[in-house]
Amino acid sequence: MKLLRRKEGPSLDSRLAALLEAAELAEGRLPEEAVSGARAVAERAGVRRTLSIDHTVAALAGATGSGKSSLYNALAGADLAAVGVVRPTTSAAQAALWDGEGAGPLLDWLDIPQRHSATSVSDLSGLVLLDLPDHDSIQVSHRLEVDRLVELVDLLVWVVDPQKYADAALHDRYLRPLAAHRGVMLVVLNQVDRLPESAVERCLRDLRRLLDEDGLAGVPVLPVSARTGAGLAELRTLLNDRVAERKSWSTRLAADITTAAARLGTPEATPAGQAMDRTLTTALCEAAGVPLVVEAVAKGHRHRAVVATGWPVTRWIRKLRPDPLRRLRIGTMAGTSGPAGGLASGPVGELPPGGATTAPSGQSAGPWGQSAGSSGQPARPSGQPAASSGQGFGAEVVGRTSVPAASAVQRARVETAIRDVGEAAASGLPGPWAVAVRQAARSRSQELADAVDRVVATTSARATRRPRWWRAVNVLQWLVFAAMLAGALWLGGLFGMDYLRLPQPPLPTVGVVPWPTVLLVGGVLAGVLIALLSRLAAWAGGRRRARRTARALRTAVGRVGDDLVLAPVRAELDRYARFTEALTRARA
Repeated sequence: MKLLRRKEGPSLDSRLAALLEAAELAEGRLPEEAVSGARAVAERAGVRRTLSIDHTVAALAGATGSGKSSLYNALAGADLAAVGVVRPTTSAAQAALWDGEGAGPLLDWLDIPQRHSATSVSDLSGLVLLDLPDHDSIQVSHRLEVDRLVELVDLLVWVVDPQKYADAALHDRYLRPLAAHRGVMLVVLNQVDRLPESAVERCLRDLRRLLDEDGLAGVPVLPVSARTGAGLAELRTLLNDRVAERKSWSTRLAADITTAAARLGTPEATPAGQAMDRTLTTALCEAAGVPLVVEAVAKGHRHRAVVATGWPVTRWIRKLRPDPLRRLRIGTMAGTSGPAGGLASGPVGELPPGGATTAPSGQSAGPWGQSAGSSGQPARPSGQPAASSGQGFGAEVVGRTSVPAASAVQRARVETAIRDVGEAAASGLPGPWAVAVRQAARSRSQELADAVDRVVATTSARATRRPRWWRAVNVLQWLVFAAMLAGALWLGGLFGMDYLRLPQPPLPTVGVVPWPTVLLVGGVLAGVLIALLSRLAAWAGGRRRARRTARALRTAVGRVGDDLVLAPVRAELDRYARFTEALTRARA
């Protein structure tokens, strides 16, 4: 096989590969007719280049009564095609071959059973001339045969007559749509013997004007008379030149590729969409209850600090108050497996395998904790247990949070943010691709609620870790409490001995204050002071932890938005960019 390369520009092989790539990328985005047409062109080109490239298939096509068959016989040098007054005369295409050795598979592919050897002595070696049925025949099968072969032949010779050369059916159905094929097209004005010379010139000028309007400037136009033989020598010379070049087949394929690529669209640069991730992240954070979680982290830190470092005499009172984090089921361990809920393990913001949670049978899961069931109640119940992620040993098991479901206003803000992302990314794209980008932005919106709840539960759970200084302060508090208790017991023993009138033992003092009193009073004062200082430290630590949690939650929620909203949009934009690049290479 010869290398399919033109004098300049990319090879036909690379253009065909680019056309196929563009068609695959356009699947589901562009009309099926354009996509299937591009694939059909690639398939035809793949077959044609494996057949004889030493033969040029030229087709005589035209309307009823234009004299195609007469011209066919004149060129072949024999009466191969029937000529008559009754229309249509030609019912099936037939071929005349000049040196047709090796052209059999090519004619088999064209499905031309009638084959003749031309007796003309003209030097047209390698020419396969087809006589086609009328393109305006009253028989539908004839018109379909013309349409089929017009798509396959290497060279098109349109035969017109002085009466019907301006026929709209010819110009609208064939010539104008085939403007890209001007390099493999000839126009023959037949039956010029019926006109005076001045009229022939007027017809040629008018025909030239019509062809220019059809985008066929430069296409040769020859006046011919099949009856008298006028102009046949010029036509044979032109055909001989095209056959000798052995390039009509590749020029035809190149034009087919250009036309198919044009039907797919015009290459345009991918627009730079506006950055909408901040707006989306803010809306997701509000809908996920991040401000409520951050406030609970600060309060929960102070609450647990008081329980851990408070004065042992009074700290139990604090335990009677509800833990803000436990109320939201943040940092709790799931003891039993239940329905698929908000699970999370691994890095912050990373979605576990399997995507979003599915709704119970018979219900369709809606966004932001709402189910499409008849009750319409939020789908984030506080008592729902979590299931283990099962991703390796030591994976943290985090239950669904009890953060209140998003309000209608918050859900509307999320939907608006998603729509804005799609609109911003689709700005400047062609219509079908803009629709695909907007659909991509919403393609995984149903997974957002569960995914965000999972990362909120996971990220917030890390805010429940106890600082090390709590344990040290707790040990110190119990030591102080033990000293206070020892002082109280010592004084109690002294009071008992005095009550029983027993002799008092020697009493050590600190200055003038007895040691039992120092231990009792000092223990009380030290315990209260340590508790107060610990509370101040817990207040400051709670603020710091809340700020860190807010940043971590925003980052994690932003990653969810990126994975489920921005990533599909980027993938669609990347698909369009690759489509544009492939289309540019195919049209080169």
